Amino acid sequence: MTIVNMHEAKSTLSKLVEAVASGAQREIILARHGKPVARIVALEARKPIALGLASGRFTKFDHAAFQAMDEDVARHFDGEP
Repeated sequence: MTIVNMHEAKSTLSKLVEAVASGAQREIILARHGKPVARIVALEARKPIALGLASGRFTKFDHAAFQAMDEDVARHFDGEP
């Protein structure tokens, strides 16, 4: 773990980021007046999102049937069977 003051970090930011991105440093702590305030860490590699994984698993939305349910729900609120 490396601690770097803000003034030095402003001058060497690209080098600090490269050190973390390459794995040379696991994290770099940024300090203001000697007190830690933030850290630079590498982002984890993310898997690409696969679209369409649920394709064919659900029935097609039926708007007319959905609207008919509104009338049925309204009857229940009005106390009709």
